[in-house]
Amino acid sequence: MSPDRFPSKLLENAVNEFARLPGIGKKSALRLVLHLLRQEKEEVVQFGNTLIKLRSEIRHCRICHNISDTPTCDICNNPTRRGSLICVVENIRDVMAVENTHQYSGLYHVLGGIISPMDGVAPSDLEIDSLVRRVEAGGIDEVILALPTTMEGDTTNFYIYRKLKSLGVAITTLARGISIGDDLEYTDEITLGRSILHRTDFEKSLK
Repeated sequence: MSPDRFPSKLLENAVNEFARLPGIGKKSALRLVLHLLRQEKEEVVQFGNTLIKLRSEIRHCRICHNISDTPTCDICNNPTRRGSLICVVENIRDVMAVENTHQYSGLYHVLGGIISPMDGVAPSDLEIDSLVRRVEAGGIDEVILALPTTMEGDTTNFYIYRKLKSLGVAITTLARGISIGDDLEYTDEITLGRSILHRTDFEKSLK
């Protein structure tokens, strides 16, 4: 049966909702929905309730804007982390990628995106001002710019650099072990870890 001809409106609606997920087409969505229909009712209810609870109760850390179950995330709350070091990343996936290297012991700042005029994303749409406030509050020695090696990432790096350069902190960027155009989440852990350990002065990278 074609995925476009459904015997049930309920089935069709469920497939259409799954097909809204990134990377999921109608055929894949149909397979997922049919898989759920083969499960025990209690398991499907638990699955649905988990998604509802995720959306209704998830928070963002008031300090770094990482996803959290509490007002302040576990990383910011961890007294063993190096509080004078901030790694600036685009999104939550990048936090996970850096953490998986086990080579970084500082804190994070999640921007929630990168500057992209073509996509209508301006500096005011990102958590840049809150980063500046964190640095202005004192106690920060170094800010690592760990954004994608794309035109948009470089533009965002430079914008942040101009905002922070007069505040007396070291501003560094990842060593170029990461290929141009790569996102952190797709970089292998060894390469990313080395890029963090061998980070370079951002101003020197402009020359």
